[in-house]
Amino acid sequence: MSISLHHLPREGEMENVHLAVEEDDIYSGYNDYNPTFDSEELENDVGFQQAVRTSHGRRPPMTARFPGTAIGARPLASSFGSRIPMASSMGRPMTGAVQDGAARPMTAVRAAGYTSSLTRGSNFDPLGQSRGPAPPLEAKNEDTPEEKIKILEKKVNDLIEESCMAQSIGALQLALEKAKEAGRKERALVRQREQSGNAEHINLDLTYSVLLNLANQYANNEMYPEALNSYQVIVKNKMFSNAGRLKVNMANIYVKQKNYPKAIKFYRMALDQISNAHKEMRIKIMQNIGVVFVRMGQYSDAITSFEHIMSESPNIKTGFNLILCYYAIGDRERMKKAFQKLISVPLGIDDEDKYIPSNDDASSNMVIEAIKNDKLHQMERDLKVLAEKFIMTSAKLIAPAIETSFATGFDWCVDMVKSSQYVELANDLEINKAITYLRQKDFNQAVETLKTFEKKDSRVKSAAATNLSFLYFLEKDYDQADRYADLAMNADRYNPAALINKGNTVFVKQDYEKAAEFYKEALRNDSSCTEALYNLGLTYKRLNRLEEALDCFLKLHAILRNSAQVMYQLANLYELLEDPQQAIEWLMQVISVTPTDPRALAKLGELHDGEGDKSQAFQYYYESFRYFPSNIDVIEWLGAYYIETQFCEKAIQYFERATLIQPTQVKWQLMVASCYRRSGNYQKALETYKDIHRKFPENVECLRFLVRLCTDMGLKEVQEYATKLKKVEKMKEIREQRVKSGREGSARGRREGREGSAGSAAGVSTPVLTSPKKASIMDSGHSSNSTKGERLSAKMRSLPGSNEPYEASSPKEIDASYVDPLGPQMERPKTGAKRRVEDDDFADEELGDDLLPE
Repeated sequence: MSISLHHLPREGEMENVHLAVEEDDIYSGYNDYNPTFDSEELENDVGFQQAVRTSHGRRPPMTARFPGTAIGARPLASSFGSRIPMASSMGRPMTGAVQDGAARPMTAVRAAGYTSSLTRGSNFDPLGQSRGPAPPLEAKNEDTPEEKIKILEKKVNDLIEESCMAQSIGALQLALEKAKEAGRKERALVRQREQSGNAEHINLDLTYSVLLNLANQYANNEMYPEALNSYQVIVKNKMFSNAGRLKVNMANIYVKQKNYPKAIKFYRMALDQISNAHKEMRIKIMQNIGVVFVRMGQYSDAITSFEHIMSESPNIKTGFNLILCYYAIGDRERMKKAFQKLISVPLGIDDEDKYIPSNDDASSNMVIEAIKNDKLHQMERDLKVLAEKFIMTSAKLIAPAIETSFATGFDWCVDMVKSSQYVELANDLEINKAITYLRQKDFNQAVETLKTFEKKDSRVKSAAATNLSFLYFLEKDYDQADRYADLAMNADRYNPAALINKGNTVFVKQDYEKAAEFYKEALRNDSSCTEALYNLGLTYKRLNRLEEALDCFLKLHAILRNSAQVMYQLANLYELLEDPQQAIEWLMQVISVTPTDPRALAKLGELHDGEGDKSQAFQYYYESFRYFPSNIDVIEWLGAYYIETQFCEKAIQYFERATLIQPTQVKWQLMVASCYRRSGNYQKALETYKDIHRKFPENVECLRFLVRLCTDMGLKEVQEYATKLKKVEKMKEIREQRVKSGREGSARGRREGREGSAGSAAGVSTPVLTSPKKASIMDSGHSSNSTKGERLSAKMRSLPGSNEPYEASSPKEIDASYVDPLGPQMERPKTGAKRRVEDDDFADEELGDDLLPE
C-alpha cells in the first residue's frame, strides 16, 4: 500500500478548489473507513517499512515551521477563506482534516459542532436547531388500572385539603360538602382496587383521613349524631391504630349536648387507652373530667381530679378551678392551701429584663429587638396576664370567706402574694380592696385605703390618687378632687384618667378652654380614650364651637357605634345648627338602641311639632307619656293637643295627672275645670271651681268663673262669690299699691343716700354682685315660663272667656296661661327612663376613670 501525499495547490489553482460539506450532519464521515489506519497492511507497506528502518522516520516534526498549531500542519487560507490542512511527513491524516467533505471537530480546541471548513451557504448551528423540535414524549396510558387508582387517590387527597381550607376560612357548609365528596371518591377507590385484584393494597391512612375529616366537619356544623356515627366507624375498626383517642372528641360532643354522664364515660375510656408516656394528653383529659363534674354539681369528684392534676402537673387554670370548688363547698382551710398552690405555680417564662437591650453589643441588641414582640413573647405576656387575672379573681372571691371579716381576709391574701413571684400584684389587690369597700357603700374605708398609697411608687400612687379624685368629684368636693388630680398627674403625667379628672374639676369651674386642653392632652396620651373625647365635645358645645363639637362626637360614634348618649348629642348639635331633619334621623337611631327612652321620644315629638307634623308629634309624645307619665312638658302638650282638636274630655286626664304632680300649681286645676265647662258638664265644672276656691281662696280667676256659673245656673251662692271677688280684687289693688309705694320709697332713699355721700370719701358703698350662675338660672326660669305661656296662649284659644256664652268658639277666648302665685320657677330638667341624656350629664363613664384597675 502506498502513502499518497496531498500537495498544496498553487496560487492560481486555489479558485478551483471546493470542499464537499454536508449541511445536515456535521459529524458525517466518522464511520467511513480510512486505509491509512489499516494496521494489518503496514508490514507490506514499503514506504512505512523504509521509514521505520532509516532515519526518515526520525525527522523532527514539521510543526516548527508553522508556529501556533498543536498537531500536524497548519492549513493555509486562500483569498476565499477556505483552509486546506497539510498532511504530516508520514502521510497520517491530521486532526481536523477534511475527510470526505466533512470536518472533524478538534477535541479541547473548539466547541462541538464548530468546523473550520465552512463553505458558502452553510450556517453555524452547533445545537442542531435547524433539524426541528424533538419528538414529543410518549404519553402515559391512563387506561391501565394502576393509573386510574393513582388519579383517584390524588383527587381524594385534594378534596380533603380543600375541605380543611374551607373550614379554616369559616365556610363550614362548603367544608362538609367537600368532606362528603371525598368519602364518595374513597369508596369508589376501594371498589376499584377490589375489582383489579389489589384489595390487599388498600390505603388505610387515606381511609382514616377521609373518615376523620368527615366526622370533624359534621361536628363543626353541629350535626352531632352524624359526627358520632363517623367517629364510631373509626373507633370500632381494629385496623386503625390509636383510634381510641378519638373517644375524647366523642366525649366533647356529649358535653355540647349536655349529656354529662356519657361524656364522663368516654373521657375515662379514652384515658384508659392512652399510655402513661403521653402525660400531657392524660392531664388534659382529667381536666375535662373535672370541669364536667363541676357542671354536674359533683364538686367532690371534681376536687379529686383537680388535686391529682395539681400534684402531677400544676397549672394556672386547674388551680383556679380547685379554688372555685373549695369555695362552693365552703372549706376555708383548703381554700387557703389552694390559693397558696395557685400563686406558686411556675409559669415557665423568662424575666422581662431579658428583653432590655444593653449598650455594649450591637448584634445582641438587634436580636433582642427582633424577639421583643414576636409570637413567643406575646404568648408569654398573655400567660402572665391570665395568671394575674386568676389570682386577683381568687383573692376577691375568697377574701370574705376565709376570715371573719372581709378586711382580714384580703390582708391575708395580700401577705401571701407579697411573698410569691407576683409581688407587683400586692398593690393592685390593695386598690381592689378599696373598690370593694366602695361597692359595699363604705366610702370612708375606701378613701382611707387609697390614701395609704400616697407614699408608694409612682404607678400605684397615680392609680390611687386618680380613684380618690374621682370619689371626691362624685361627692362634689371639687377642691379635694382637684388636689388628688394634681397628685395623680405629678406621679404619672401620661395617665389619661388623671388628666380627665383634672379637666372635669376645671370644667365645673366653667374654665372651658383650660378643660379642653386637659382633655386634648389625655387624647394625645391615649387616642382611644372615649371619655376624654366625649368631654371634649361637651366643652366645645359650652364654648359654642358647634362644628368642632360635632367633629368630636362623630369620631366617638365611629368608636362607640351603639352609644345612645353619643347619638343624642349629635342630634342635639344638629338641632342647634338648625338642621332638624338630621336631628330627627339621629334621634331615630337613639330610639332604635333604647326604644323606651321617654326623653328621646319627647324630643322627637318636639322636632316634628316644629316641622308642623302634628300627627307624628302626637305619636311620639304619647309614647313618651306611656313610658314616663310624669313629664310636665309632655302632659302639657298632650292636653293642649286634645283641646285644639276639640276633645276636651280626653284632655281632662292629662291635666288631672299634672295636678297630682304639681298640687300647688293652680293653673292645672283651672284647666281641668275649664275642660269640664267646655265639654258642657257644668255641674262638674262648678264642683271643681268650688274645690279650687277652698284650696286657693284668693284666686281671682276662680272666683270670676264661680260668679259666672252661679249666675247662669240661678244659684243662690252668686252673691256670696261676688262679694268675695270684690274683696279679693280690692286686696289685690291695695297690695299692688303697697309694693309700688315701697319701690318708690326705696328708690328715693337710695337717691338721697347717694346725694348725702357725694362729698364724703368714706361713704363709698360696695355694690352687691349677684352670682352669674344664679343670674343665669333666674333668666332661664323667666324665659322658660314665658315660653310655655306663649305656647299655651297659641294652642289653647278654644277655652271660653268669662264674658261670652259657653257655646262660643271664637278665637278671642281666655288665655289659659295662668299666673303662678308662687312666682317664676326654673324649667324642670329633661329626664329619661333609664338614664338622663343631657349635655352636662357627667355620669361615671364620662368622668374618665373606671374604678376597676383593669
